[in-house]
Amino acid sequence: MKLSYSWLFDIDKKDPEDSAKVFNVPDFIGDFCKAIASRVRGTVAQHTFDNFHKHSAEIIKQAVFGLDKEGSPRITYKFDSNNLVITSIDIQSVEPVDSRTRDALQKSVQLAIEITTKSQEATARHEAERREQEAKGRLERQKIEDEAESEKSRTLLLQLQAQSQAVETTGQATAEAKARAQAAGIEGEANVKMAELNAKAEQIKAEAELKQLIAAQEAEIKYQEELNELEIEKAKQLSDIESDKFKNVVEAIGSETLKAIAMAGPELQAKLLQGLGLKSFLITDGNSPINLFNTAKGLIGDMGEQ
Repeated sequence: MKLSYSWLFDIDKKDPEDSAKVFNVPDFIGDFCKAIASRVRGTVAQHTFDNFHKHSAEIIKQAVFGLDKEGSPRITYKFDSNNLVITSIDIQSVEPVDSRTRDALQKSVQLAIEITTKSQEATARHEAERREQEAKGRLERQKIEDEAESEKSRTLLLQLQAQSQAVETTGQATAEAKARAQAAGIEGEANVKMAELNAKAEQIKAEAELKQLIAAQEAEIKYQEELNELEIEKAKQLSDIESDKFKNVVEAIGSETLKAIAMAGPELQAKLLQGLGLKSFLITDGNSPINLFNTAKGLIGDMGEQ
């Protein structure tokens, strides 16, 4: 066996005698290794090979640290001679020295592995069979429950169908009467709605015709106003034209000619005016006032008629 230890010196620094115990054992490593090896050999000799192989760690720790008064394993072991304390032990390897024992151990391990494997396989197979049987049982039970539930549902369906048939038989006349009453009510409401819609349509039509008439009248009034304005503008332009014409004729005749016409007799005046192309003419000496506006209006009126 190859073991590894952790250790320390547990001393009281205030007590010189206790501290001096550290030097009581010159080769303390060799001594405590021999002591522990002796304890381990003594303990291991009390166990069978198979038991030691299965529980080697617990057996070695129990051999090194020992048991307390209550029979529980200790966690440390102290050498009182030099205050050396073993705090932990690590089992690095456990190998048989004898080759035949080693071979037997390997065979034993392989056999144990095979036995364990077969045992696990058997256990797994048994567990699988058990679960399969449980599943089949649950399936059959569920099937039976479903069939029972289906029968209950079928019975309930038949009862509901019977009730529905009874209700249908007894309530058909009532339903037809209600349907006729509802149809009559709907028809009456439809007629009222239709009358309201017709009245509203007539109102909309009358309002549209009124708006159309008002628009036509407004358009006629606007057209007449624009026509009157055009007539006034036309008369104004004609008056301006005649005034300009008269002015141009007077300027063309000259003041001497007009004076001679004024001093001549009526026949000579008519001939002179006719020769000049004048249809109407008024000559005054300026002493008698004349309403030129009315005179011009008469001349414009006569010209308009001709």
